[in-house]
Amino acid sequence: MIPVQSLFETHLTVTDLDRAVEFYRDVVGLQLAYVTSARAAFFWIGPAGNAMLGLWAGSGPQKMTLHTAFRASLADVIAAPGLLRSAGLTPLDFDGQPTDEPVVIAWMPAASVFFRDPDGHLLEYIAMLPHTPRPEQGIVRWRVWELTHSAAPPLGSSQTPR
Repeated sequence: MIPVQSLFETHLTVTDLDRAVEFYRDVVGLQLAYVTSARAAFFWIGPAGNAMLGLWAGSGPQKMTLHTAFRASLADVIAAPGLLRSAGLTPLDFDGQPTDEPVVIAWMPAASVFFRDPDGHLLEYIAMLPHTPRPEQGIVRWRVWELTHSAAPPLGSSQTPR
């Protein structure tokens, strides 16, 4: 077996490649790497050569929507709802409901905000948190996590919680 180090690329089908390129470049903030004559566009995620998103123009009678998560800093995930709203998008919580703050997926734990691209694909900004996983907490709003974990030691700390 070959040990996998990380995900290098993922691909999405889009109905309007030009609109999708504008969205992923101007709203999501990815760096456009290459557009082919075969109606495909490729974006670098993070530094060039790190990871890639491919967009392919096409449609069919049955539309499939997919999910892609982009790692971001915690500060950027916390700011994401306001920035998404200013871009005309609706920030969503884990259950797909509009939100003004990230949620925390406690089993990881990670803070995240979801939103949809013009083709309905579910996108996510996510930041891992330095706390001990707490799967019993399920999914909680950022403010709740912050209140219950502000005094907790970070993951790997030898301190005991107060």
